[in-house]
Amino acid sequence: MSTFGALNTAYRGLTAAQQGMNVAGQNIANAATEGYTRQRVQQSAIGAPAPGMFTSGTVQTGQGVSVDAIARLGSSVLDASVRSASAQAGYAGMRSTALQGIEGILQEPGDNGISAALQGFWSAWQGAANQPSEDGPKGLLLNAANSLTNKISSAYQSLQGQWSSVRAQASDAVDAVNAAASQVAAYNATIRSTLNAGGNANELIDARAKLTDTISRLAGGTVREQPDRTVDVHIGGNALVMGTSVRELELSGSQAGDALGATVQLLWKNPPGVASSDGGEIAGALSVLAPAASGGAIAAAAESYNKLAGALATAVNAVHRTGETGTGATNADFFSLSATGPAALGIKAPTSTDDIALKAQNSGALDTGIADQISQLGTGAASPDKIWSGIVTGIGVQSRGAQQAEALTSAAQASAVTGRASQASVSLDEENVNLLTNQHAYQAAARVMTAVDEALDVLINRTGLVGR
Repeated sequence: MSTFGALNTAYRGLTAAQQGMNVAGQNIANAATEGYTRQRVQQSAIGAPAPGMFTSGTVQTGQGVSVDAIARLGSSVLDASVRSASAQAGYAGMRSTALQGIEGILQEPGDNGISAALQGFWSAWQGAANQPSEDGPKGLLLNAANSLTNKISSAYQSLQGQWSSVRAQASDAVDAVNAAASQVAAYNATIRSTLNAGGNANELIDARAKLTDTISRLAGGTVREQPDRTVDVHIGGNALVMGTSVRELELSGSQAGDALGATVQLLWKNPPGVASSDGGEIAGALSVLAPAASGGAIAAAAESYNKLAGALATAVNAVHRTGETGTGATNADFFSLSATGPAALGIKAPTSTDDIALKAQNSGALDTGIADQISQLGTGAASPDKIWSGIVTGIGVQSRGAQQAEALTSAAQASAVTGRASQASVSLDEENVNLLTNQHAYQAAARVMTAVDEALDVLINRTGLVGR
């Protein structure tokens, strides 16, 4: 090897060591940066030059080290595992949150629940039966009836509000998916051009990976890496992102026009079509927004309130019609139901104590047979109380199951994230060792360069000096 060849070899060692220190320093600086994947300098030895005509048989030395690339030490398999776990956790989390919201509306057990209101209503009938000639107990009966109907209607309205809230969350999630997809497409274009120009796009790939994680959490989907390092994102087998093009999503209907019980679907904008979600928060939201016949939790809970209102009115009115009111009217209903709209919102109690029938028809003024019968309607297999108990139990079981599913999927997601972190996250101990190793390599290359420089100085400045 010539002296100038030795200088070049030492210079390559210097630059390789410097690059190694730069990368180690960058890893240390970004150890706490979310989504950062550690990097490593890939090096290879430069072999000896090919033997020429007059160098056959002569041993040729290598020409130093070459920095081939700065590798991003991520794993596509572990990334896919995290995305899959995130989609499942997003789906289960949305369902669990919605069902816990329904459970909160029940307010059971508690003094503000419908169970307590039913007990107060039956007791008020008994109180009126004990004092049929007094207006006070009848007034308390009307208060108890209004309290019960108000609780039923307010709970139904709360479910309507929850339905609208979940739909708004789903709409926001769809907008977030579209925004993330557009950014992924933009990153694809930048990464491809950067790599084609010979640059390093590792940080851009990290940023794009965070976006694909977000898409998976919201809408599920799969990510496929292409040979040019761009990625395609598919949802339900259809491309959301393909290279630099994006196909946007939307929800059917509108926030203002849709109401509890409406069918909400995830759609493709252009060309139009029904999108099939692979999981995520959007799929979880759509599952609880579905009509009751399709298993929608919120609509099913609302139907339960309608069922309770109808059963309560039917049971009380059936007995009340056989009695005689304070005005002498017969065949009169106690509860009225609206001919249109949900029963839970349309159930009303009388406005006057004169409209209450305590006694049977053609009986004495102090007869309370009707009141006694109605006060006992809370017992029995088909009583409103039993129906309500079944509703509360069913919703509680659903909510508990959803919470267990959320706990399991969250644990699976945490495990997947931990597995990826063990591969991709920065170890400060390891990076300090790498930094120290490259510092020593740099010092060694510098010593070689200094030695060659001194030798050249002697050869150039002292060759030909004789006798001094």
